[in-house]
Amino acid sequence: MEIIAKDTHADVASMLDGFEYPAILVDTDYRILATNDLYLETFGAIDRSTPARCYAVSHGYDRPCDQAGEDCPLAATLASGKSERVLHIHQTPRGPEHVDVEMRPLKSPDGETRYFVELLKSVPVAGAIPSDQQMVGKSVAFNKMLELITRVAPDNAAVLLQGESGTGKELAARAIHQASRRGDKSLVTLECAGLTESLFESELFGYVKGAFTGANYNRPGLAQAANGGTLFLDEVGDIPLPLQVKLLRLIETGTYRPVGSTTPQSSDFRLVCATHRNLQQMVQQGKFREDLYYRINVFPIHVPRLQQRSEDIPLIAVALLAQLSSQHKLMANALSRLQCHPFEGNVRELRNLLSRAVVLSANPRIDAEVIDRAIAIGDHQAFSTDTERPTTTDEVDLDTLQQNYLQTLMERYQGDRTKVANIAGISERTLYRKLESRKPD
Repeated sequence: MEIIAKDTHADVASMLDGFEYPAILVDTDYRILATNDLYLETFGAIDRSTPARCYAVSHGYDRPCDQAGEDCPLAATLASGKSERVLHIHQTPRGPEHVDVEMRPLKSPDGETRYFVELLKSVPVAGAIPSDQQMVGKSVAFNKMLELITRVAPDNAAVLLQGESGTGKELAARAIHQASRRGDKSLVTLECAGLTESLFESELFGYVKGAFTGANYNRPGLAQAANGGTLFLDEVGDIPLPLQVKLLRLIETGTYRPVGSTTPQSSDFRLVCATHRNLQQMVQQGKFREDLYYRINVFPIHVPRLQQRSEDIPLIAVALLAQLSSQHKLMANALSRLQCHPFEGNVRELRNLLSRAVVLSANPRIDAEVIDRAIAIGDHQAFSTDTERPTTTDEVDLDTLQQNYLQTLMERYQGDRTKVANIAGISERTLYRKLESRKPD
């Protein structure tokens, strides 16, 4: 424990070492009076050359957080008279990090609040600097989502992640799992989009030998694989209506029967679902069971569009590029250009754009010009349509650029058309047509 202010009561400060998290003692004037050893290990010693106030030490502000555009846990605790929590980005020896802050008031025998204990819990599932191991962001929209994830993760409540395609709902589901009490068990994902009724049932519940033609052995389902861990149903709105009652039974009772079996089995899992559809509207239209909707929508979390968190685009872009290529680097003007792009396809579109930029760049330094060329390839109408129309000289040049780009991808991925079409954001049919048009007569 370290005593910062001389007028601190030692007996009050001594309680700090009893907490399992980094902790500081603060007075009503925001002064940090003492810290525990865990705080010193995590955040380092506090500079005593100036009055050590929590908002200055944690954020570098010259005024309290609520006067700098953020929520202030101390002000909230004073107003409510009880403990308050808020998600903040704190400055640490490792750089900015997300921290779950809990402020607890300490009341004197006469009922007056003179001191506060601030507990600082790290949020390892997200970062405020580029990383390929976690969600990345520091915008208001991202922090609101992360705060909800941090709150619900330790609970066992079912979570419904709602947001457009490509926003990162699967990353959010992984963060919930990792921060839960089941984090050391399996996270099992079932992609519900495009599955037939029979395939969905056999994937989720498994089947026994002889259940249908081709069932030559017993095959356990994902419900069994998720036992003790988390079951993530991606695009849950696409589950066929006749099977929704079986899913409801699994959620309510924890029991199911493999296809072709009369013996019930059980599974204990935490449920996380995701969808880009309006499930409430589907309920009104009779396309989604109302009882199932309320079972999976215990704790809804909105995953924001990339446009709603444009401040995060440079961080995400740097993290994605590191996954795509260790040699390439985004220049400042490229990051500025990316931040201005609308990204209707969200993070998935950003990743595709960066994949094109890596191929188009003549050197490891990706600048705004390369980004513009990558955007032009994706935006060109002729790139994704078979409609015949007159072409201009500029469009002919752009077609050549597109063909060169596709040919380079084909060489890089050893002729794997499915992978190349996915990276380029086009169908395999369009890819085939583009490659064929390149061949000499």
